[in-house]
Amino acid sequence: MKTIFITGANKGIGLETARQLGVLGHRVVIGGRSKERLETARKHLLQENINVDYIEIDVNDHRSIMEASEVFLSIFGELDVLINNAAVLLDKDKKISTDPFEVIDQTFRTNVHGPLLVARAFIPILNRPGRIINISSQGGSMTDAVGGWSPAYCASKTALNGITRQLAHELSSKEISVNAVHPGWVRTDMGGPSAARNVEKGAETPVWLAVVADEAKTGCFFMDKKEIPW
Repeated sequence: MKTIFITGANKGIGLETARQLGVLGHRVVIGGRSKERLETARKHLLQENINVDYIEIDVNDHRSIMEASEVFLSIFGELDVLINNAAVLLDKDKKISTDPFEVIDQTFRTNVHGPLLVARAFIPILNRPGRIINISSQGGSMTDAVGGWSPAYCASKTALNGITRQLAHELSSKEISVNAVHPGWVRTDMGGPSAARNVEKGAETPVWLAVVADEAKTGCFFMDKKEIPW
């Protein structure tokens, strides 16, 4: 049984990842800004006889992140897998050359600075071997053509992919793998109702990386349990 912490997990891919890991018998802790929403998510899972715990964490607030890591250690004592899932895709994210800079700033604070600060705070309590999984997007790939949609979001995922590779390099000697996942276009509040994939499929690869994938595999970008180009 692994102890797993998932940020941004009161809905969508994060919540479904928690559900699938809970079904497999792992100890799952979900994180988010709203205690009310976390409690609602927990009750939803309890209806399926899946017991999870939760910790409040705001990935935009360094103090909140540090407090969450301290609380996590005091309550659970250990961590095997960190899944950085919290992210934003803003409606005003249209043109990176002309959008209000607040759009770019908020997107990068949540999607780039947040995962890095969470990783830095939780690395000291990660078991060896341990795993860090960053939920990214193929929109951040440097090998694919630019699609023209949500450019700040896509650029933030490019940056997250870069951080994934740098952390993987630094932490390889400490037996901590760091990988990124493209879950696909998933029907969530972020992906919208027209998305091609259901949330169960979107969570499949993060779950696989958390508990099944080769621990020696690090610094990679995955979709559908297969490595894809950056």
